[in-house]
Amino acid sequence: MEIQKLLIPELEHEVALTEKFLRRIPKDKLDWRPHPKSMSIKQLGSHLAELPSWVVGTMSQDEMIMDEYKPPINDNVDDMIKTLKSAAKEAADSLKVANSEYDKKWKMIQGGKTVMEMPKYQVLRGMVLNQFPHHRAQLGVCLRLLNESVPATYGPSADEQ
Repeated sequence: MEIQKLLIPELEHEVALTEKFLRRIPKDKLDWRPHPKSMSIKQLGSHLAELPSWVVGTMSQDEMIMDEYKPPINDNVDDMIKTLKSAAKEAADSLKVANSEYDKKWKMIQGGKTVMEMPKYQVLRGMVLNQFPHHRAQLGVCLRLLNESVPATYGPSADEQ
């Protein structure tokens, strides 16, 4: 089986779930954060929206120098959703490659040192796609603390039963 036939539907599913969460962000709470060490909701939502671009970055280059990375920040929920959808289309397109492309090594570099190096498939599965549920869960906690409804993800939500 072609790897893309496994990854693209998973990506599309994660993006659809993420959009549901982003739409629940209260527009007047973008700067709110549950703790001083936590990201603001604006930062967290923007990060979730940009995650599909990490798929593109993984597939289009063989390394990423983190010293140069600056996370994009969207000013509002509508922009987060536009970013998510646009990046998701590019991500799906970037996955339409031969299986051999997924075996190529990819590395993350910070401060001139290799932080990690592994095949692109492992980067996508172990690092990139797993970021979606990780950060959605953080956003879910924020929504709960703000007394907003939390969407269902892989099973029911107390707010959607």
